[in-house]
Amino acid sequence: MDRRGFLKNAAIGGAGTVATAALSAPALAQSMPKLNWRLASSFPKSLDTIYGGAEDIAARVSAATDGNFTIQVSPPGDIVPGLQAAEAVGNGTVEMCHTCSYYSFAKDPTFAIGSAIPFGLNARLTNAWFYQGNGQTLMNGFWAKHKLYGLVAGNTGAQMGGWFRREINTVDDLKGVKMRIAGLAGKVMDRLGAVTQQMAGGDIYPALENGTIDAAEWIGPYDDYKLGFYKVAKYYYYPAFWEGGLAIHAFVNLDKWNDLPPAYKAVLEDACAFANTNMMAKYDLKNPAAIKQIVAEGTVLKPFSQDILEACFKASQDVYADINAKNADFKAIYDDQNSFKREAYLWMQLSEYTYDTFMMIQQRGGKL
Repeated sequence: MDRRGFLKNAAIGGAGTVATAALSAPALAQSMPKLNWRLASSFPKSLDTIYGGAEDIAARVSAATDGNFTIQVSPPGDIVPGLQAAEAVGNGTVEMCHTCSYYSFAKDPTFAIGSAIPFGLNARLTNAWFYQGNGQTLMNGFWAKHKLYGLVAGNTGAQMGGWFRREINTVDDLKGVKMRIAGLAGKVMDRLGAVTQQMAGGDIYPALENGTIDAAEWIGPYDDYKLGFYKVAKYYYYPAFWEGGLAIHAFVNLDKWNDLPPAYKAVLEDACAFANTNMMAKYDLKNPAAIKQIVAEGTVLKPFSQDILEACFKASQDVYADINAKNADFKAIYDDQNSFKREAYLWMQLSEYTYDTFMMIQQRGGKL
C-alpha cells in the first residue's frame, strides 16, 4: 500500500467527517430544540395507575430526546381544576393535559364519544377504533374546533358500576338517587329518575361521606380502594355499562402540536401509546387483589339486575336519538363507531367471548 496516498486519503476523509459534523450539528439542534412543557392532569396524584399515565409520557419523551423535550406533570388544582384541564389546553394556559374527553361533554356531547359512552366499546375495541379505524381522524377533526389535538394515552378497561349507600334492586330504586357519574351516562341515569352530577375524583369521598351524594362511580377496585369509598358506601355494583373501556387522552394545544418538529411528534405519539398499554396492564394486574380486599372489608358486591341493564340500554338509545337529531358532529362520529361496534362484536362473540367464557368456568371450578 502507498503510505503517503493512504495518509492523504485519510486526511481528506477526516476533513469530510469534520465538515459533516459541523453541518449536522445545527440541523440536529433545529430538529431537537429545547422545549419545556406543562401538563395538567385531571387525576389524583395518589393514583399511580391513572395519574401515572402522564408520568409515563413525560419520562418517555425526556428519555427519547436526551432531555431536550421535558414535560412537567401537575396534579389537579396546581394549575387548573381537574375538570378544566382540556379547556386550559385549548386556551393556551398549558401546553398539554391528561384527562377524559367526556369531562367537557356539557360544551358538546360529542366530547363524550372520545372517552366512553353507555353501551359503547370495550378497551380492546376502543384501541382498534382509534388506531386502525376512523376514531383518531374523526375525533381530532372535532377536537380541532376547540384548539385540541388528542392522542390515546390510557384505558381503564371495563369499570365497576359504582358505590351505593343503599341497595338498588329495581329500576324504581334509582329514582331520587343523587349520583356522581361522568359523561353521557348521567343523561341516561337522569331519564330513569336519578339526580346526577359530575365532580372530580378527589371530591367524591367527602361528598359520599357527608351525604351530598348517595352513590358514585369512579373506576374500579384498585383505585376505588385507594380512595377509600368502601368506608362510606356499603354496596358495590357491577358492571359500569357506561364505561366498557374508558379511553384517557393526552391533549395538546393544536398550535403547539402543529409547531412540533416531526421527530418530537413521533416521540410523543410513541410515549402516549406506551402509557395506553401500560395503564391497562396495571389495572389488569392490580384489580384482582383489590376486589378481594374490598370484599374482605365488608363490602357487598352485587350485579345490576337484567331489568336495570335493559332499562338503561333503552334509555341510552333514546338519548342518542335526541342528540343525533340536533348535533351533526355527534351523529357522524356515533354512526361510525356504532357501525364498527356492530361488526367487531360479531367477531368477538366467536373468538374472545367463547374462549374467555370457557376459561372462566375452569377458574370457578378450581381447575386453574
